[in-house]
Amino acid sequence: MTIHRTLHRFAAAAALATALGAASVSGAFAQGSAESRPGPSGQVVGAGRQLDDGGWHGDGLSLDAAENRKVDDFLARAQRAEQSISPEMRAVAQISHATLIGFDQRLKSADSLKRKVATSLKATPGQTADGALAKINDSIRYTLEWPDGRYVKGVASAASLLSSWGNDSAKWSNTWGSAKGYKAVNSAWRDPGSGHVFEVQFHTPSSKWAQEVTHKLYEEQRLPGTPAERAKELQEQQDAIFASVPVPEGAERLAAPATRRPVGPQTLPAAA
Repeated sequence: MTIHRTLHRFAAAAALATALGAASVSGAFAQGSAESRPGPSGQVVGAGRQLDDGGWHGDGLSLDAAENRKVDDFLARAQRAEQSISPEMRAVAQISHATLIGFDQRLKSADSLKRKVATSLKATPGQTADGALAKINDSIRYTLEWPDGRYVKGVASAASLLSSWGNDSAKWSNTWGSAKGYKAVNSAWRDPGSGHVFEVQFHTPSSKWAQEVTHKLYEEQRLPGTPAERAKELQEQQDAIFASVPVPEGAERLAAPATRRPVGPQTLPAAA
């Protein structure tokens, strides 16, 4: 009966996704494939453009020259930090037997970050660019994926490794127990060397599929000009798709690891 209900929910979500034209649903419940897939959320909706005065404009949003320079400086710091964070994330994936999804999209694009900062500034009058940038966790981002049956053990192992190697837990959002909406664990960590915060999403194949299918809906929903009624409709469509995602046993109880003292210099496994 449980299998029947799951398949029924998935069929309904697949039909909705097909009607929306958001993405293909083939292989949504395949277990742990290592093939290349789209990366984490936050992709560019439309290319912005640099203005003659040094500012930036895109999708009805804008940054002045000083704000634009601050974002560019932030991006440069992210690029430097990524060089030491990525080898560690490869090691975490290898040791915890995860598939590292969308690795080539680990750095957020300049347009995507500028759009995010400009949206934050518009939504919160009086906020500075520095204040908006301080809230951003995903300028560097990674996605780890395990089959449903290995998910809980894999997440616990990966989080423990990140903590034991000196990364401070800056965010832990576990939505597996939520009645509606997004299903996954989204975490953020502060790199001990650079102090830069990076995002790690923990997914199953089906939760990652749902994230990809709903991405265009989410991007439209969060634009400042989206009417409230349309935003509500977009949220309902996302809820219907995420409702089809099976919850791995024990996933709703996954919690951030306790703060631990680094165990010392690490010798990372050689890249596969």
